Amino acid sequence: MRAAVLEEFGTPLVLRELEDPVAGPGQVLVRVQAGGVNPLDTKIQAGKAAHAESRLPAVLGLDLAGVVEGAGPGVTGFAPGDEVYGLTGGVGDLQGSLAEYAAVDARLLARKPASLTIRETAALPLVVITAWEGLVDRAGVRAGQKVLIHGGAGGIGQVAVQIARARGAEVCATGSARSLETIRRLGATAIDHTTTSIDDYVTEHTGGEGFDVVFDTVGGATLDASFAAVRTYTGHVVSALGWGTHSLAPLSFRGATYSGVFTLLPMLTGRFREHHGAILREAAALADNGALKPVLDPRRFTLSTVADAHAAVADGTAAGKVVVDIEE
Repeated sequence: MRAAVLEEFGTPLVLRELEDPVAGPGQVLVRVQAGGVNPLDTKIQAGKAAHAESRLPAVLGLDLAGVVEGAGPGVTGFAPGDEVYGLTGGVGDLQGSLAEYAAVDARLLARKPASLTIRETAALPLVVITAWEGLVDRAGVRAGQKVLIHGGAGGIGQVAVQIARARGAEVCATGSARSLETIRRLGATAIDHTTTSIDDYVTEHTGGEGFDVVFDTVGGATLDASFAAVRTYTGHVVSALGWGTHSLAPLSFRGATYSGVFTLLPMLTGRFREHHGAILREAAALADNGALKPVLDPRRFTLSTVADAHAAVADGTAAGKVVVDIEE
């Protein structure tokens, strides 16, 4: 099979011919049709993602969408011809999606949403699992709550806005001037964080009480801003990038709580993988009910032009999720 291989950190991916994988016990063999590209993929390539524990040479690509070709011993629930998707590899010693075939743990897979194209489906796994773990698993977002999403026009943020709205919450989302229209189109109240202070938007949108849930998808100073924007006593802050050094005093003085999300944990440890599959089944139902749809960058990339796909993500020029067509 053809695959895009990272042979040394900080170097371009190279197109190689590799042996076709074989599905082992508990695995499904997938003919990969498309793979999403995330900022984490570019950080792994650059050698700036030690937490991903990638071992070289490596086939990168976290997000996968494709068709089941066969299954190994012990697999139930999938049959040849099923269209599937998942967050299945590209970290640790797990082969990623930038290859024509992949043998993946069946627990990480779910059937593709019927209402989405294969390219739209490939855009979802990492961002939808991250958003779901933060908003649903950790914060328990529900109807009647006021939710603030930091980075609402980003990959995780766009999906987080849609999930929170689907669960009945009133959603505000921060962004820069050029992203506010995207946030509005998703149905959230847009806040320009470059021109509006925390006190001002908390006063305007919550009457000064603070948001019931604040989801940080940006990290750094934005997580500190989250601690200052959460509701006193009952509020909850969740971050997908809580890796820095922060003062917890603003959070503690409010009697609020905090949770972190580390989406790669099941892939790296082998534990809780079935929960990722369950989240993807829930996401497929949301999509098929018209409540979830990713925004794609209009450009088309293939295995032969994967360097351009990574560049579009790394340089910030992508207008939506970048997807690589594996089947040309």
